[in-house]
Amino acid sequence: MTTFTALTTLMGKDGAERLGEAMERLNPEPTGIGVFEVEDDSGLWEVGGYFIEKPDSAALDILAAAFGAKPFAVSEIPETDWVAHVKRELAPVEAGRFFVYGSHDADQVPEGSEPLLIEAAMAFGTGHHGTTLGCLRALDRLANEGFVGTSVADIGCGTAVLAMGAARIWPGVVLASDIDEVAVDVAKANVAANNLTGRVRCVEAAGFDNPELTGAGPFDLIFANILKGPLIMLAPDMAANLQAQGYMILSGILNEQADEIVAVYSQNGINLVHREEIGEWTSLTLQKQV
Repeated sequence: MTTFTALTTLMGKDGAERLGEAMERLNPEPTGIGVFEVEDDSGLWEVGGYFIEKPDSAALDILAAAFGAKPFAVSEIPETDWVAHVKRELAPVEAGRFFVYGSHDADQVPEGSEPLLIEAAMAFGTGHHGTTLGCLRALDRLANEGFVGTSVADIGCGTAVLAMGAARIWPGVVLASDIDEVAVDVAKANVAANNLTGRVRCVEAAGFDNPELTGAGPFDLIFANILKGPLIMLAPDMAANLQAQGYMILSGILNEQADEIVAVYSQNGINLVHREEIGEWTSLTLQKQV
């Protein structure tokens, strides 16, 4: 079935949210509406709707003008079997000792690698994105340098690929948390598929706000592959939950945002050890000095 999208941008959160609410009254009605801040510090917000019928272009023009938004860009999206598409397009990924693959590539797992199975339907967090790849490389580098994580947390875990990577190479239980209930369910499914049940525990939490996390800390390694805003907001809690001389591996950071993240964490006693750019994304390894 063909569907349609209608997207626009405008300045400011309040206007974007009001435009999103106004779109709900369109005829034909959208099946879903999204309002998101553009992650480039420009102040721009994106407002979009999804439709099973072609939207009324005149009504969209009126809305855009009323809210000071750019004209809506309407696109037609043909029906696509996205899982089949991902299977065709996503080849396995090697990140140091780690080999991230879908079940359709199970016969390609190299001998001696640390395999991490992530199904194609769960494409974000497969290792193809520069943030996930950078974090796995950072984990591999720390292990090569002799570090052994004995208490590890993956904050904002998504597919839990980073938590599973740590559980593959070190003993003990790794905690993986996400603010989103669906993400936690996905993480649990991945943990089971990788035969790591009992080695990776998945919990729902905003930051460290969960008794399992507070009871297990402080940690000697914390992953947080999220975004600049949450990373800055969480910096004091991250520092409080990290052991002295412990490490953090952070990503979800655009290259131009990395210096600000480094500065914020330095103010919290956590200093840069290594940084890597992959495409437009930066991954940081930091260490708590006191």
